[in-house]
Amino acid sequence: MDARRTVEAVWRMHSGRLVASLTRLVNDVGLAEDFAQDAYLAALEQWPREGVPAEPAGWLLTTARRRATDMIRRERVRDEKYALLGADDDDGGAAGTDRELLSLVFVACHPVLSQESRAALTLRMVGGLSTDEIARAFLVPSATIGQRISRAKRTLAEAEVPFGMPDPDELPARLNAVLEVVYLIFTEGYSATSGDRWIRRDLAEQAMRLGRILAALMPAEPEVHGLVALMELQASRFAARTGPDGQPVLLEDQDRSRWDRTLITHGLRALARARTLRKPLGPYTVQAAIAACHARAPRFADTDWAAILALYDALTQLSPSPVVRLNRAIALLHVDGPQAALDEVEELAADPRLGRYHLLGAIRGDLLLRLDRRTEAAEVLERAAALAPTRHERDLLMARAAAALP
Repeated sequence: MDARRTVEAVWRMHSGRLVASLTRLVNDVGLAEDFAQDAYLAALEQWPREGVPAEPAGWLLTTARRRATDMIRRERVRDEKYALLGADDDDGGAAGTDRELLSLVFVACHPVLSQESRAALTLRMVGGLSTDEIARAFLVPSATIGQRISRAKRTLAEAEVPFGMPDPDELPARLNAVLEVVYLIFTEGYSATSGDRWIRRDLAEQAMRLGRILAALMPAEPEVHGLVALMELQASRFAARTGPDGQPVLLEDQDRSRWDRTLITHGLRALARARTLRKPLGPYTVQAAIAACHARAPRFADTDWAAILALYDALTQLSPSPVVRLNRAIALLHVDGPQAALDEVEELAADPRLGRYHLLGAIRGDLLLRLDRRTEAAEVLERAAALAPTRHERDLLMARAAAALP
C-alpha cells in the first residue's frame, strides 16, 4: 500500500476518535474538525516523502494538537484549555477514548440540528467521509453538503452544545435520535430515494460501520444491537435484490443462495445479544426479528408468516405508523388471504401521509391482481410507477401494469 492510501485508510479508521479527542480539548466541534483536517493534509504531504510513522494515529493526534496549541498561543488564550493540552501529551498517542468518540456521536446527532444535518455531520466527523463522498452518497452537490455541515457546526456553537455524554435522564431520547440517523443513512442505501440506482451499498455499509461502533461503545443497550442485527440481515440480501441490469428483484423471486450467509450469521448473533440483555425490546429489535424470519427460511414458501404477523402486531404498538401497517398487510396476505390484506390497505389509502408513497400502490396493485381485478390493478400500478423515486422501480411497476392487462 502506498503512503497516500495509508493516510486515507488511517484517516477513515481513526478520524472519529481524533475529532472526539480534539473536541474535548478545545470544546468546539468545528475547530476540532479543522485541526484534524490540517493534520490529515500534513500527512498527505509528509508521509509520501518521509515515510509512514510507526504510530500513524498518534502522529495525526500530535500534529493536530500542535495546530491547536499554535492557535491558542496566537490568540493569547492562557486558560485551562492550554494547560489541558499540555497535560494530555502523555496519553500514549491514542486518538481518542471510547467515551470521547461516543460523546462525538451524540454531539453530531444533537436534536438542535435537522435530521439531514445530523446525517451529514455524522458521516463527516464519525465516519471520516469527505464532503465530496457525502455529496455522492446523497446525490446532491458538494456545495450543498458543505453548506449543510458548516451550518450544523455553527448551530452547535451558537447553541453552546457541550461536548460530553447526555445526562442519564436524557440518554434514552438522545440515543433514539442517534439510532434514527444511522438507520436513515442505511435505508437511503438499501432503497435509494433518488438517482438511477435502487441500492447504494456504499452508503448502507457506512451505516453498518457506524452501528458496529455504537454496539462496541454501548454494549448494554439492546436497541443498538437490534439496529445492527436489522441492518446486517437486510444487507445480506443485496446481491439478490437486483438483476443483471440493475432492475429490482422482489423478495419472493430472489435467489436465496446469493444471500450473504456471513452477514446473516452476524445479524442473528446481534439479535441474540439484544434479547439476552433482558430489557424490553424496542422497534429496531422487533424489525430485526422480522428480518430473521426471512433469513431463516430456505425458500419463500417456508417463511413463518404467522410469526411475522405477530411481530408486526407488536411493532404497531411500539412504533405506530402507516408504513408499519402497510408492511403488516403483506404478512396478513399470507396468513388470512388477499381480501383481508386489501381491506387493510384500502383503509390506509385514506391516510394523507401515504399520498405520494409509491409502495402503497405497488402493494394494492398486487392484491388486486391476486383477486383477479386486473384492470383496476393495472391502473393502480401505473399511478404507483409515476410516484416511484428511481427509474428501475418505475420500469418494474410499468411492466407489472402491462402484464396485468388481459
